[in-house]
Amino acid sequence: MRFAADYSGDPAWRRSPEQQRRYEAMIDGADILYGIPDVDPVALHRTVRANPRLRWVQTMAAGGGGQVKAAGLDTIDLARVAFTTSAGVHGTALAEFAVLGVLAGAKHLPRLNELQHDRVWADRWTMGQVAGSRVLVLGLGGIGAEVARLLSALGATVVGASRTGTPVAGVAEVVRTDALVTEAARADAIVTTLPGTASTEGLLGAELLAAVRPGTTVVNVGRGTVIDEAALLAALDDRRIGFAALDVFAVEPLPQDSPLWRHPRVLVSPHTAALTDTEERRIAELFADNATRFLDGRELVNRVDTVEFY
Repeated sequence: MRFAADYSGDPAWRRSPEQQRRYEAMIDGADILYGIPDVDPVALHRTVRANPRLRWVQTMAAGGGGQVKAAGLDTIDLARVAFTTSAGVHGTALAEFAVLGVLAGAKHLPRLNELQHDRVWADRWTMGQVAGSRVLVLGLGGIGAEVARLLSALGATVVGASRTGTPVAGVAEVVRTDALVTEAARADAIVTTLPGTASTEGLLGAELLAAVRPGTTVVNVGRGTVIDEAALLAALDDRRIGFAALDVFAVEPLPQDSPLWRHPRVLVSPHTAALTDTEERRIAELFADNATRFLDGRELVNRVDTVEFY
């Protein structure tokens, strides 16, 4: 590890053939894995098929379901092995990034950066306020609920969208996902915390973005596939979207030729908003709780849905 919460490690480091054999022998004899081998779906596939004893894998990522899906396991293996994620562990860190994005959009951060760069003392103008604004939060799980709590504390009216419609503290109104276009037209900012599934892919697309009011802020701390990036760029260019703060992208690393890199009203974060120096401790505590549940034969927290893979 190069730093706290570095699950990839030094990219130049490789095991020797003998080290690789010893490593695989250890994980192939385990009943439980704390983490996906080498953070690699291909290695996870190999391990699950090679180890008939394996019963449970705790992933480090909140979106670990995507890694399980990428492993391409068959229905028998998915039924035999339980997979859990670290959902909820990253809620506060990601919610803070979401608040940063909403504040940056309201306070015209790109304009301020441009004026400062050009050393221009411009005429004063009216800035927006988060207090009194209306924010649409897509997804009211652990991250979305924390986003709602923080934004409501700043005086925003938070409208949440979820499939269940369950009330959440700090959310003034909960709507179903089929009402998103109507709600997007009323919002000053849209924050998505949604996982990447077949049902969420491209949810923030041309239809929804065509409905927003000019200058709306978009923040994504969920999965990049939720936003149609071509539609987002079109909305940025005609200023329907005034600012976008993005921690995740449809393809990662973000390709060098992506226009998002150079857009003056986009903040690009390299999928790093969730990482903090306390992340490992919180994941370990979650794992310890789940290990107790596993040994007691109780339901595991954050078990991956092997149909939607979230």
